[in-house]
Amino acid sequence: MRYLMTTRPSDNAPDEMLYVEMAKFVEELTAAGVLLATGGLEPGGILVSSAGDEITVTDGPFAEAKEAVAGFALIEVRSKEEAIELARRFRRIVGDGESVVQEVFGS
Repeated sequence: MRYLMTTRPSDNAPDEMLYVEMAKFVEELTAAGVLLATGGLEPGGILVSSAGDEITVTDGPFAEAKEAVAGFALIEVRSKEEAIELARRFRRIVGDGESVVQEVFGS
């Protein structure tokens, strides 16, 4: 089962220990074959919307900075519970904030 874990930015200033702990976490998940992709996202983005035959392209940002998605991890695990446990571990490392875990359908 694949899950997309996204996180929103926080007011916490990253320190050296955060980078060390995240590097260990990423290395562990990569070695286990669980982590398929990870990355940060630009705060703006481009909105492409359609209504009938009309396609509109609008430059972002579109949400409050604290509501935007700041980063993601695509994981492959055996169960939803395992995905939630990895999200819990991530939150313990990075501190206060929010992450969303969504199952990815298809291949």
